[in-house]
Amino acid sequence: MSTWLTVVGIGEDGWHGLSRAARRALIEAGSIHGGERHLALLPARIAARRVPWPKPFSIDAVLAERTRGARVCVLASGDPMHFGVGATLARELSPDEMRVIPAPSSLSLAAARLHWALQDAQCISLVGRPVAELLAHTFRGARLLVLSADGSTPAAIASLLTVHGFGASRMSVFEHLGGIGERRIDERADDWREPQVAALNLVAIECRTHAGHAGPPLTPGLPDEAYRHDGQLTKRDVRAITLARLAPQPGELLWDVGAGCGSIGIEWMRAHPACRAIAIEANEGRQRLIEHNRDALGVPTLRLVKGEAPAALDGLPAPDAVFVGGGATAPGVLDACWSRLRQGGRLIVNAVTLQSEAALVDWRARHGGELTRVSVAHAEPLGSFDTWRQALPIILLHVAKS
Repeated sequence: MSTWLTVVGIGEDGWHGLSRAARRALIEAGSIHGGERHLALLPARIAARRVPWPKPFSIDAVLAERTRGARVCVLASGDPMHFGVGATLARELSPDEMRVIPAPSSLSLAAARLHWALQDAQCISLVGRPVAELLAHTFRGARLLVLSADGSTPAAIASLLTVHGFGASRMSVFEHLGGIGERRIDERADDWREPQVAALNLVAIECRTHAGHAGPPLTPGLPDEAYRHDGQLTKRDVRAITLARLAPQPGELLWDVGAGCGSIGIEWMRAHPACRAIAIEANEGRQRLIEHNRDALGVPTLRLVKGEAPAALDGLPAPDAVFVGGGATAPGVLDACWSRLRQGGRLIVNAVTLQSEAALVDWRARHGGELTRVSVAHAEPLGSFDTWRQALPIILLHVAKS
């Protein structure tokens, strides 16, 4: 099929900032799809039918034009292939159906204003996403370029940074980058005084902390005090070993069955932005703990399923890895997890009691796998001396599905 669709990136400078090729595509188009703000930037002499994006957003009207034989354009902000509609359309169309003519993105313009090396900055979109996602990228010395959802996003970011020990961070908010109304606001996060800015804005953050605070580490095994919990917490050392066996890969899905306070699923998702997790938990109090912990540690999209396995597993997407931290002796739980696990996936089960250990020994006899006994002791005071205090040993079953 020949090229029928052109995706044109447009900046705040509108028609005058477009290349000759972009202008020609718009002049020759029979219809132009885009946001109302982008369509309003076109001069009146453009004769094409103008089609605003529907609410809720959908590209169906664009795709419906592929068989009509007319030339079609889509207008998008800046670079349509970076957090833009171009990437959405590319998933539906073959390469020969569509061409893309980008304009400088707001990220490129902000980096130019700040004299930042763009490759050294982390680019994050909060459009349609919870602001708490920012915490997964917030580390001392990091430079962040954040696409805001609306005019209240900078104030929400400032509050989030301040609450989590990054109040000293420098924030620069750019309104209407590249247009005649461009404005820049520079303030510290803990001194932010703008409850509302222009809806079209980008936030640049230079992450700074007070002495002694650097944010959570990137490695698995966060300190136990990073979590709110009621005692049902996979402790730090065992958690690090468990995550190493789960071996997260980008884009993979984890089931955390009997999730407790959610620590395994949270650290799975912190391993890579594309990692996904579902926490299955029946206890209402622990469900509230999971909701708090996932936001506080920057993975608010961790999905919580309220219920008890195996019934709560019905209808869930098939996992690439499963962790069972509690309920290994419950009838049908391990069988349900194993039957739904994808080929090449990993099942990891932690057990403490003799009964659950016996269940794992029996499981291994039927399905294979590795059994590991993990024993951790910590030095603690005994009078004027110290001695080793032994934690309960953990039996860890690791089975790969071939």
